[in-house]
Amino acid sequence: MTVGEVFLQSLSTGVITEREMAWLTTHQGGFSREEEATALRLGRLCDAGEVNLGCRISSKRKPAATLMDEWLEPLGRRRHQRAMALR
Repeated sequence: MTVGEVFLQSLSTGVITEREMAWLTTHQGGFSREEEATALRLGRLCDAGEVNLGCRISSKRKPAATLMDEWLEPLGRRRHQRAMALR
């Protein structure tokens, strides 16, 4: 793990994990000047609320059709449409 990786991942997702925050604080004594500046920038983004402490959902997403069948259909969206067509 590097400061740049943590910064880019946090910036792209808007989330920094507790593990990443702990890594930053334990390794800050060995940071180069550029890494210190990056860590400070990340801290400012956290203070401003642009990056939040939390967890990230896995990037392995299911296709939209699968989600529709698993989540929307049990709620009866298509069933409701069929009932309206029969009227």
